[in-house]
Order: sequence, then structure tokens, then C-alpha cells
Amino acid sequence: MLKRVFDLLAASFALAVLSPLLVMIALLVTLDSSGPVLHKGERVGQHGRRFRILKFRSMVQAADQVGPGITSGLDPRVTCVGRILRKTKLDELPQLFNVLRGEMSIVGPRPEDPRYVSLYSAAQRRVLSVRPGITSIASLAFIDEEALLTQVEQDEAYTRVIMPRKLELDLEYIDRMSWYLDFKLIVMTVFSLISGLCGRKAGGPAT
Repeated sequence: MLKRVFDLLAASFALAVLSPLLVMIALLVTLDSSGPVLHKGERVGQHGRRFRILKFRSMVQAADQVGPGITSGLDPRVTCVGRILRKTKLDELPQLFNVLRGEMSIVGPRPEDPRYVSLYSAAQRRVLSVRPGITSIASLAFIDEEALLTQVEQDEAYTRVIMPRKLELDLEYIDRMSWYLDFKLIVMTVFSLISGLCGRKAGGPAT
């Protein structure tokens, strides 16, 4: 209950402070390419409930119909503005509304696409016992995931290497959940966003 109260307060405060930035990004997305401002992708949340995760659209309209479900750093479907949004992670900001709606938390395992959740083992499905989050140990560890995927076969690399490691880190978070850990991950995420805005170089997973 306390975590939920914190999520509501933090998301409300962040949306109030960042509202000018959100409006500016929405305008840039609209001017850059045709299509909706927001992308609503299906994800699996707590207890297996499905919901629509919100992101600023960073790819051409109907991109999911003309390419793979995994996006690499050189994906031609990514728009000019979208490339900047993805590099800086600003495309994730609308997920603050998912937090307000109770579908996500500020900190927690990142929600996954149903097609990949179907590959989870019984042990891995324990990540669905908590609300998914905007940031997590795994998302920070693989912050340059798209750059890594440009070097290898996308789906195979994701399902055999990246996804299992992410799930290990997510389960580690569940076992270690605490206010201190959440605060630490939030601070690390803020610094990571600042680093992205200042031109972080693409590379492999952070350690």
C-alpha cells in the first residue's frame, strides 16, 4: 500500500513538472511523421493481466506490421525524432499515466510483450507477482540493448541471451525489494537520463 501511495505521488509530481516537456515532445512527434502521438503496445502486467503500455511514438505508423517485434539500433522504421527519444529514453515518459492507472509502478520489472511471456518458465513467471515498473535493475543493465542487437540476430539473441538475463535481474529485485533499493534505482535512472541527454555513447549492456 505504501509503495502504491508513493507511486501516485511521484507520478503526479513528475507529470506536473514535466508537462511542458511532454507537450513539446508531442508536437515534435506530430511534425516529424504521420500517425498518433502515442504508441499503445500490449504488455503483460501483474498476475498476467494485459494492458496497453504508453510511449511516445518513435517509429513509423504500423511499424509492427512491417518488421520484427524487437527493435535494433539501426532499425529503418525508427523516425528522426524517434531515434533521439529512444536514445534518451524520453519516449518512456507517458508511462507515468500507466502508473496513475495502477497498471505499473515507478520501480519494478519491465513489462514484456505477451509473445515473449509465453516463453517464460514456471520459475520466471514469478516476475508477474508484482506490478511492472518504468525502471528496474534490468533496464539499467541493458540500457543500450538496441545497440547490442544491431550486432546479432535480433529475436534469437533476445530470447536466448538477453531476456533470460533480464529475468534473473528482475527476480533478484523481487527478492531484495526495499525502499532503499527503489530510491537507488530511481537516482540511477535520473542520472542515466541526464547522461542520455548529454550524448551517452551507444554500447553493450551496462554493468
